[in-house]
Amino acid sequence: MFLMEVKLHEFEKVYGDANKAAEARRQYLEKVTGVKLENIGRTIIDLNTVVGRNIENVIGAVQIPVGVAGPLLVRGDYANGYFYVPLATTEGALVASVNRGAKFVTESGGARVKVLKDGMARAPLFRVPSLIDAVELVEWVTSHFEELKKVAESTTRFGKLKDIQHFIVGNYVWLRLVFSTGDAMGMNMVTIASEAVAKFIQENFPKAKLIALSGNMCVDKKANAVNFILGRGKTVVAEAVIKKEILERLGITPEDVHNVNVRKNLIGSALAHSYGFNAHFANIIAAIFIATGQDVAQVVESSMGITSTEAREDGLYISVFLPSLEVGTVGGGTGLPTQREALELLGVAGSGNPPGVNALKFAEIIAAAVLAGELNLLIALARNELASAHKKLGRGAR
Repeated sequence: MFLMEVKLHEFEKVYGDANKAAEARRQYLEKVTGVKLENIGRTIIDLNTVVGRNIENVIGAVQIPVGVAGPLLVRGDYANGYFYVPLATTEGALVASVNRGAKFVTESGGARVKVLKDGMARAPLFRVPSLIDAVELVEWVTSHFEELKKVAESTTRFGKLKDIQHFIVGNYVWLRLVFSTGDAMGMNMVTIASEAVAKFIQENFPKAKLIALSGNMCVDKKANAVNFILGRGKTVVAEAVIKKEILERLGITPEDVHNVNVRKNLIGSALAHSYGFNAHFANIIAAIFIATGQDVAQVVESSMGITSTEAREDGLYISVFLPSLEVGTVGGGTGLPTQREALELLGVAGSGNPPGVNALKFAEIIAAAVLAGELNLLIALARNELASAHKKLGRGAR
């Protein structure tokens, strides 16, 4: 008789059940590390539903506190009404900040929101023998767009190829394929479609050799100028005019808040050469992403953007510009039980009718929540209460 060595990633095959496999992995890890993993093992998730879809080598789950900010009045093309926004975070004062900002926005008539662009991108990189061939490849792609569109869309029910943007450096060509993706964030969808397009190009333009299916001009999970300018996912703008009496009630003026924004968010960010001319977009976006099952790594480009303000006679004009908000209401982690409930709280769970409207509605709500968070942090800075708020809400002080 002999013992057969089994690798950790093979436990599902051995046990035939992901929950039992996870338990066995925990027992193994506890034995070799001496660390108890009983809390990681406590989860409402049926691990059979996530293995092969969301995770590998699963041992359980972690829990993050979830708070809610609202009601927040949103006046968009898809989101119209009052919303309670779920925020998953371990940073004390964040939910309170968004909540107070939502109060001021709602009291001032709500946030107006528009989605200006909608398109997920993947950019295959090709090598050809020379610059002349590179230009010829781009011309060929342009003249065969309808054929490439048909090939791409044969791989998906909801993806539609909208545009092919080309970039040439020497004998290398990047083709940035831009798709509408329905209610999915769409990264997997466009990757599969782009692979089919790349194969078709190589078969019909033999001088082109695919170097990488993702050539980093997409651009995914990296701060970058391309997405800032061209957009990726949803390009969204939200605005509001905060009543002067609200600010006066807090002992400040529209000019006070505007001055903080100009000197901190614009001049300070310019000095730092930041891709974010804002106070804390990432705070709100990360918390919503975690709560609703989004790809958290895409907070990197989703939180790029600009906060702009004007001091007016009737109050403070404030807007937020998010050029690359990458979100979906189907796929990824959106089907997990707690994350789906968070999406249901916003009225955007699952696929919309017609497909795409739920993701657009979701993007509008997020932009309005970001506006609320930005407003409150600027007010807090103008009132010099940032440290005291974190002392009170972030350090367990009473």
